Amino acid sequence: DPRSKKMSSSRKHHLKSLMLQIADDWIAEEEAELAAIKDAYMAEHCPAPNVKGDQASLLDTARKLHSLIDKMDEERYDLATKVRKADKEINDLKLKVVELAGVKKPPLKKVRMTADAMLKALLGARHAFNMDLRANLKQVKKEVKEEVSAVGDWRKNIEDKADRKKMFETS
Repeated sequence: DPRSKKMSSSRKHHLKSLMLQIADDWIAEEEAELAAIKDAYMAEHCPAPNVKGDQASLLDTARKLHSLIDKMDEERYDLATKVRKADKEINDLKLKVVELAGVKKPPLKKVRMTADAMLKALLGARHAFNMDLRANLKQVKKEVKEEVSAVGDWRKNIEDKADRKKMFETS
């Protein structure tokens, strides 16, 4: 089956470079088109000023140009404000979509944590006290072993067990 064969890396790189070259050509064409459109617009809406004549006519032309510039600045500001409003509305709607869709939480990982680390995470770093539970358990086990070895008289051991049994039966 020819479709199941994998492409060699040199072929992949060759195709990738061809695609990038074509994309680069398209971008260059698009930039040239935009420059031509801009030039046509400028020629249509902003004819070359007539600089022939006396000082009064030149001042009048400068005033007209300044009024046109002010008008264009106002339009640009209004359009920028509209774009900002639209962008803010788009972001708000995106947040609303996320809220409505609900955020999928990843499955929790099992983390092995010591009791000290848990207490520190829950109580914060301010409550820094060491509570070594395992050490306490080992101490308890040692104490129990010592008690058993200390009681050598088996009769006393049996009496203690009988007393415990009576204690459970009466309660």
